[in-house]
This record gives sequence, C-alpha cells and structure tokens, in this order.
Amino acid sequence: MLTEGTPNKINFEGSLRADVVNTGKCVGCGACVISCPLKSIEFKDGLPTLVKECTNWGICARVCPGYNQHHIELDGRAFIEEGNVDPEFGAFCRLSVAQTTDDKVRELAQDGGVVTALLLFALRTGLIDAAVVSGVIEEKPFLPNPRLATTSEEILKCAGTRYFYSPNILALEDAGTQKKADLAFVGTPCQIRAARRAQKAGLKFVTSARYLIGLMCSECFVYEKLMEGHLHEALGLKLNRIRKMNIKGKLLITTDSGIHSVPLAEIKRHSRDACRYCSDFSSELADVSVGGLGMDGWSFVIVRTRRGSELFEGAERAGAIRTRNVKEEPEAAKLLRRLSKKKKQISIS
Repeated sequence: MLTEGTPNKINFEGSLRADVVNTGKCVGCGACVISCPLKSIEFKDGLPTLVKECTNWGICARVCPGYNQHHIELDGRAFIEEGNVDPEFGAFCRLSVAQTTDDKVRELAQDGGVVTALLLFALRTGLIDAAVVSGVIEEKPFLPNPRLATTSEEILKCAGTRYFYSPNILALEDAGTQKKADLAFVGTPCQIRAARRAQKAGLKFVTSARYLIGLMCSECFVYEKLMEGHLHEALGLKLNRIRKMNIKGKLLITTDSGIHSVPLAEIKRHSRDACRYCSDFSSELADVSVGGLGMDGWSFVIVRTRRGSELFEGAERAGAIRTRNVKEEPEAAKLLRRLSKKKKQISIS
C-alpha cells in the first residue's frame, strides 16, 4: 500500500512491474521514466523497463496513475477547491459551452477549438511561456508525439485531436531543459492524474505546470490496428489523404474525396487494453476539462479550480472565446453524465 513517508518500501520491480505493467494497467504515460532520479527506467516497446539497478526510491509508484488507484482521488483533492461536486464528473465551479473566436483556429482545431484558443491567449498574455501538447509525426499521419510548443505557430501546428496515445508527460523534461517557468499542460485523464501525483510529491519536472487542461476521453486506439490495419488495409483509405478525424457517435473521417463514416462497434476492438482500467472520462483532476460531447463547432467546458477560472474567464474577457449557457445544449450535458457513469462502471479496479 502506498502511503506518505514510506516510499522506500516500494520499487519498480516489486510494485510497478508486478501491479501495473504485468497486469496490463500501464498506459505508457512516461511519468515513471522522467521521475526516476537515477534514470533507471526507459521505454521499450511502449512500456517502462528497468535498465539499471533500482535503489527503492519509490518515486515511480508515487507518480504512476495506475498504481494504488484508490488513493488517486485523495491525491488530487488537494488541488480542487471547495465547490460543487457532481458524483459523475467531479468538482466544478462553472460549466460552459464555448468556441474560439478566431476563424483560423476554428479551421485547424477540433470542435470549438477551445484548448488551442486558451493556449494562444495564455502565451500571448504572458500567463505561460510554453505549452505541452501533442504534435504529429509527418511520415505517420495522425500518429501523435509529445511536443513543447513555445510559439503561437507551434501551438497552431499541434491543433486538433488524434485518437491515439501520446505520452505528453515526457515533454515536461524538455521544458526543464529549456528552463520554461510557466507551462500549460494538455493531457488525457490518466496524464492529468499522473501530473497531480507528481505535484503532490513535489517533483520539479511538473511544478512548472501552471495550468492542467484535461481532455475528455473514453479510450485511445492502437495506431497500427486502426489506421494501418483497419482504415488503410480493410477499408482502402489512403492515410495521407485524411484531413480530419472526429467521433460523433461514429468515427467520421474527412478525406480529399469526402466524409467516410465508420461505426464505433466496428473499431472498438482496436482500442488500447489499458484504457479498460480507467474510471475517469472527464479529467476530474484538471483545472479545466474540455470535450466535444457530440456538438458541432462547440466544446463543453468544465472549469474546476481557481486557476482554471483565471485562464478561462481571462480568455473570455479578452474575446479569445465566446461562451453559451450549458442549458442550451442539454444533450451534451446528458452525454457527459452518461459517458462519465459508463466509464466508472466498466473500469476494472
């Protein structure tokens, strides 16, 4: 059992590998890799592997989002102020429907383009000096990888959603190397949990993350299975002709020749096994959580903390985003509850 004051009683071999990696719970977020003070852990074939002697520091387990999951909510509550708490989607101080006011951002981004708009506003006003996001590997269409974006152009280049896993936490190491003092970190629910655990442990690599922006996420897919095996080989789509992918009750693929629709039931088998263990759909420990929730051109936003309010309402006052009352989108609110509840029910604890 992981408790404060006893990190020396756990280690990678006896704790993380046995309880997380070997059980299929490892999401490959990279938190253990960059938190190890002796650099004893490296990624091999997408999983953390011990490459030299472990001296039982136990830091790796303290930051892992899959280890002792029943402690994670308590870890995160230190960062969530008193306020409203919904049993399905967690703490919040404001719910909103929002959209970027920038036509260029709207063209490049997903749904309402809110995450990109918030990052651009924060960078422009000096609230942050860099953002940790996911970019795209050019030779592999829609295959994401971690990026540290330090300019508006780099943020715009990383706009949009990829439904494949990117271990964004690894880019926090680049932020430290480049001495970036104030960051916005964008990640999936498991990455937000890892970041909160690292903040609670006082680890230097994540203390510079001023804002944690969480993406709503039911699951990620295995790139080779979905893109290369299913879309390319089975359906005959040319991957370099795909311009956008979106999930609105089905997988919608925009190509040069039009929009192709693929039933979710058809691609479900290509999801990552580790996602089955996650009970958090809406990134409950983020400062701000954002998701499309079936809407066209708008994003559903959950503002959860004072820092989240500072960022979101600052962008709203500056005209970087426009907002609407959530009551205007009752179906999106219902979907938030349904997907959050479903995620909690189907997760394997």
